[in-house]
Amino acid sequence: MAEFSVLGTDASLTAQKAASDEGYPLTPEDQAWLEAVYEKLKVKMKAEAERIGTMIPYTTREGKYHDLDVPGGLYFWTNGFWPGMLWQMYNATGDEVYRTAAEGVEERMKEVLTGFEGLDHDIGFLFLPMSVANWRKTGSEDARRNALHAANLLAGRFNPVGKYIRAWNNAPWTGNEVSGWMIIDCIMNIPLLYWAAKECNDPRFEHIAIAHAKTAQKYIVRPDGSCNHVLIFDSKTGEFLNNPGGQGYGQGSSWSRGQSWAVYGFALSYRHTGDESFLATAKQCAHYCISNLAVNGWIPLVDYRAPAEPVKYDSTAGMATAAGLLEIARHVGEYEKPLYTKAALNILKACEAKFCNWDPEQDAIVGGGTFFYHDPTGKDTDVPIIYGDYYFIEAVLKLLGKDLFIW
Repeated sequence: MAEFSVLGTDASLTAQKAASDEGYPLTPEDQAWLEAVYEKLKVKMKAEAERIGTMIPYTTREGKYHDLDVPGGLYFWTNGFWPGMLWQMYNATGDEVYRTAAEGVEERMKEVLTGFEGLDHDIGFLFLPMSVANWRKTGSEDARRNALHAANLLAGRFNPVGKYIRAWNNAPWTGNEVSGWMIIDCIMNIPLLYWAAKECNDPRFEHIAIAHAKTAQKYIVRPDGSCNHVLIFDSKTGEFLNNPGGQGYGQGSSWSRGQSWAVYGFALSYRHTGDESFLATAKQCAHYCISNLAVNGWIPLVDYRAPAEPVKYDSTAGMATAAGLLEIARHVGEYEKPLYTKAALNILKACEAKFCNWDPEQDAIVGGGTFFYHDPTGKDTDVPIIYGDYYFIEAVLKLLGKDLFIW
């Protein structure tokens, strides 16, 4: 049996840790593909920014975006992704058309901070890619205030007995009040609290974020790396009650976009806290996703644990998963990086080939998005959805070293 020197092992770990700060391992073919996609992104996004400006899009009708074509108007949870795309492109290109449009959207969105009643746990999805991005890139004090206001509203949703941030205000399926509900999506909102804790030198924001993430670790993530979407607690006692089906196929299934939130969100909690258990959980969820995607040509199903027919895809889950895998790759050593980087590239390449529309005269880039498994109208099935475009752009720019760190 070989003998391993403790000194040698420590030295290897140190070398791997140093490697974790380097760029992504890319082949010449990968680099060429990314550069070609980036050139297409610049053409498409420039045309969209000039045409759409300060509109707030969600999906297309007959190839065109329409302003606030969503339930809830300004309060809808996806409204931060268009300004997020604009800030990413401004960071990458320096073209002022993106900054002007992004600042105009934020001016419109400030209204929700005083309107208040339409806001819920997804306020992070609104103000991280919009206001925090603005502040990081320009130093805008107005954007900083908007984001801090949002962070305080998110922190106010924390249930200290159950140690979770309350989801929604009324259940999307029943309309009933849901003070005891938490969902996996919120793991992507709590980076707003990590940011506020550092920005204000106030650890209470971080305490709330960590407590929520630990509750998600305990109750949402299953031993095999699959995830529940919804959890129900007794809001008065904190007792766990149930894990009903959510936007996936049903109870016990594996909604792919929820899986993507877990991959990315736990990786971000590691980035912000250094808690190794969060990185381990991110990897656990990532390995589950990778194994499911690998047997389906790297195209994400809406639910990884649903009947084989009908076949339902959700490209948005793939885009968010790819961005999350690249976040994990930033925090692992030299010999782990290729697993996460190559998997992310496989997803991006497969979805780009199957779903992307590069016609600059038509709005939206990534088609094939599905909002939830059981869609009685079909309006939100196999369509472009704005956050699919956001995470596609973010992932491509990450790989090229041009991304603006938002989360």
